[in-house]
Amino acid sequence: MDITPSEHFTPVSLSSIYNCHRDELPDNHPIPEMIIGKSGINEFRGIPFDIGPEDGPNVCLLETETISLDLAGQKASYILFLHAVANETVTALPELPAPAEPGTSFGGLVSDYTIEYEDGESVAHSINRRFAIQQYNNDWGSSAMAAIPACKEGSYRSNSEDSILGTIPKSPGVAECRNVSARDSSNQPRAYIYAMPNPHPDKPLKSLKISPSESSVIYGISLTQLVEHPLRFQQRRKLILTLPEGHEFNAIGELDDIEFDLGNVISARQQLLYKDWTADPVDVQPDRSANTVLIEYATHPAAKLYLKTGDGQKSYDLLNLNEAMLDVSPAHRPVKIRVIDKDSRVAVGVRIHFHGEAGEYLPPKGNHRKVNDNWFMDNYGEFANGANDYAYIHGECILDAPLGTVYVEITRGYEIAPLRESFTVDADTNEICFELERVLDWRNRGWVTADTHVHFLSPATAVLEGEGEDVNFVNILASQWGEMFSNVGDFDGVSNYTNTLEGNNGEFIARVGTENRMQVLGHISLLGYSGEMIHPLCSGGATESALGDAQELSMAQWAQQCIDQNGLVVMPHAPNPQCERAANIIMGLVHAMEMMVFNPHDVTISPYGIADWYRFLNLGYAVPVVGGSDKMAASSLLGGIRTYTQLGELELNYENWMTATKSGNTFVTVGPLVEIDLEGTAPGGRIDINGTATLTLNWKVESVRVPVTQIEIIVGGRGVQSHTPANPLSDSGSVEISITESTWVAVRVRGNYKSDDDIAAHSSAIQVIVDQKAIYNQDDAVSVLKQIEGALAYVDTIAARPDADRYRKMRLTLESAHNTMHQRMHSEGVYHDHTVLHGHEHGHEH
Repeated sequence: MDITPSEHFTPVSLSSIYNCHRDELPDNHPIPEMIIGKSGINEFRGIPFDIGPEDGPNVCLLETETISLDLAGQKASYILFLHAVANETVTALPELPAPAEPGTSFGGLVSDYTIEYEDGESVAHSINRRFAIQQYNNDWGSSAMAAIPACKEGSYRSNSEDSILGTIPKSPGVAECRNVSARDSSNQPRAYIYAMPNPHPDKPLKSLKISPSESSVIYGISLTQLVEHPLRFQQRRKLILTLPEGHEFNAIGELDDIEFDLGNVISARQQLLYKDWTADPVDVQPDRSANTVLIEYATHPAAKLYLKTGDGQKSYDLLNLNEAMLDVSPAHRPVKIRVIDKDSRVAVGVRIHFHGEAGEYLPPKGNHRKVNDNWFMDNYGEFANGANDYAYIHGECILDAPLGTVYVEITRGYEIAPLRESFTVDADTNEICFELERVLDWRNRGWVTADTHVHFLSPATAVLEGEGEDVNFVNILASQWGEMFSNVGDFDGVSNYTNTLEGNNGEFIARVGTENRMQVLGHISLLGYSGEMIHPLCSGGATESALGDAQELSMAQWAQQCIDQNGLVVMPHAPNPQCERAANIIMGLVHAMEMMVFNPHDVTISPYGIADWYRFLNLGYAVPVVGGSDKMAASSLLGGIRTYTQLGELELNYENWMTATKSGNTFVTVGPLVEIDLEGTAPGGRIDINGTATLTLNWKVESVRVPVTQIEIIVGGRGVQSHTPANPLSDSGSVEISITESTWVAVRVRGNYKSDDDIAAHSSAIQVIVDQKAIYNQDDAVSVLKQIEGALAYVDTIAARPDADRYRKMRLTLESAHNTMHQRMHSEGVYHDHTVLHGHEHGHEH
């Protein structure tokens, strides 16, 4: 965006001292990139300089001759130079040959710039390398000390934001940093701006005498009467700007075409308007303003803001704020925030959010001012829920706070009462302590929590987020994504990473397993296995494995290897991909089926995933249910859906958690907690009866903040009774269930995140076997068999084949599952259809 140069500067014509054209400069004076093709008055960092005509002499080349420039009685507090010293090559020592380090020479005298006043007095200033001037090309780290590059700092969107907007992404790293210094290394030559102070700003200036000691060039000079140093910016500030009619925000809620002359716009985002911070116990989201923008900036105090309009530009002066501009109290007061457990008085890890009175997010030190919520950007111990950003902290943090009211939300899982309140910061506020209360204590009743599906986090960050979400076991899954591998270096087949926070040492554990994946046959999560990593991590080609990879093996082979290495096999994110999961469950290679939810504030437990799980329960496969977030971005909530496992009297450690999970007394939840027993038998158990019977089911449901709307008794996949709790946060009861055939029993809980119909929790199942007859449902059997036939069809037809031996082994596992299910269906004495490729009368295509 082209802007008007700052009115606080007056460019000086150098026509009387021009002695060279830029194109004729020696080789050690390359033309600065920002000057090429320009002439006349141009702005550099918002400061106007007259850089001469296009034709004829247009620079002052200083070699040995002293030059004098008439200043005609003007006054100035600072004289600003757009200049550069000749490039030179520096080596380390003659006896230590090394590549040249451009721009590292320090302190050599380049020129004397002498101010001469009309009263006869004069003041000389020494212009030294890397102080008031620097050479055109320099490496990173060889910055000038008292001069700045004539190009501005860059402020960027992330690549993922540019992708949404359809603009060209910056190079990796640059965009994610969101800014780059003008001082950073550049292959392009640059000029530098130096502001030379005038000790007598009220005296009329007669002339400027320039006496060179080595070769340099002056491209332009400008005068100012600003009191503050013209090149020194203020600390970062914010303001609210009310936009004129006709302005719209872009697809990511930011304002385009806005810039300062003397400084940078860091961000310009729709203002967030919070109505009642304590209204909703589950989630409070702000409205997004249609006509006010929150601008974060770093500028000189005398800067002007320019906004592009339909017919030109509109300007706003920071020195003269008007009714359209509201200054936001700067967040410069460091305050220590502590969070402790109310009973034990020890610090606890939490997820925490702060914002100020203007709706501006206030991150703790060490955290992003805007959390990047996109895929593969989740490495930082942060969470983004709608418009609200959060940081995870180890019980304390430093908050740079504004003076005034600060709003805070603190959460820690599903058993601890969250805090959402406000506090006041004044000039004497140094520390604030918050207390969290555990209002539900299912840990003392033997329950432990887990997230079975997390990606990209380091083990230490995973433990931090586990602490903050009260998740005892975080399962990081290394995997492959085409040509990219994640967390592979964190896997050793041994380590259980744990926290060191005083008071809860060892209660939060991260373990690295693998999610082995293929796009057609499916994904499988291999948790907690020991020994060598199970390879290949992915197979079958793009996008799970690399383009051109063969279909090397079946998921069943991965599962068996995990079992042989003492691991836990989970079928992730039901119901997809569906293809081979049926075969693995039939062969007894699956320990649990996972319900996956990225963020329960957006979507709760999928009814399709539940229906997929029911299908296998209806065939007698007593697979317990677990919960995993599949966390791959900061918009995914670790433990947002979680597994509760009844550990009983076992010691809390990872191996015991795997053992208890395999036994089946689990439930999944996005908030409410549910515990059931059928005649004293817990989920994962089995009751054998003869003939018909009436059995008593006991249940207990509790929730900290997600209201429970319905408690449903599920028998054989169907709801047979429904109960509306009198207290939506705590209820218990018992019901009588009439059993006439072999089936299974569980409890499904609906809770209010977005609607009363949301599935918020589900227990694993208890089998009831009547007269030793297996549980069987014909419709589900046909569906499962077709899934296996689909896997065989893929392997036999379009899958890229490996060598003959691996192909034979892969196909045998699938054929074995098909035969097992096929024979079972025939043993039930029922007719069923076959696909064309796998009917009795057809040969297989292989």
